[in-house]
Amino acid sequence: MRNKRNFQGDEFMRHAEIIRTTGETDINLKLLLDGSGRSVINSGVGFLDHMLTLFAKHGRFDLEVKCAGDTQVDFHHTVEDIGIALGQAFAKALGDKRGIKRYADTVLPMDEALILTAVDVSGRGLCCYDAATPSQKVGDFDTELSSEFWFAFAREAGVTLHIRKLAGANSHHIIEGVFKSAARSLRAAVTIDKEFADEIPSTKGLL
Repeated sequence: MRNKRNFQGDEFMRHAEIIRTTGETDINLKLLLDGSGRSVINSGVGFLDHMLTLFAKHGRFDLEVKCAGDTQVDFHHTVEDIGIALGQAFAKALGDKRGIKRYADTVLPMDEALILTAVDVSGRGLCCYDAATPSQKVGDFDTELSSEFWFAFAREAGVTLHIRKLAGANSHHIIEGVFKSAARSLRAAVTIDKEFADEIPSTKGLL
């Protein structure tokens, strides 16, 4: 599927809306890749709202998320399902990935934490997550859900995503660094390379 140009000029307006309803969550998510970092997030999970707001800002993605989930059970379904929906939105917005830079990496400091992320928009969904936290919770958020979010995102987006903690002692800082670093890597990877704007960045001819 080719990316479609909007009627406001020559720039690509790569966007997607995902509506996903299961017995556990009801999600409406809108994504504009070529945005300004604007976000309206209401996931029902306060810490995830904070992370997605940072993600949108540092990736300069316009992002709207509304989720009604079974948070009375726990936050697992909500966090994982939003990761699924966001990944699906990325895949849909990218279309055939024509003209993207494809590869990017970021080393990002967050106080004492130092996080490396590397992205290949390869069409092959894989997340290698090595960013353990010293505590099991940040507030009421289970820290293990950070990896669940990114596993779901990478699988559905069709990206190869490496996440590695190079340093860090504070769980909040580590997870925040992950979301910021991933956002910046994704932003760089999906940027249109004007020199190759009509080419698919693969010798196979597709991604």
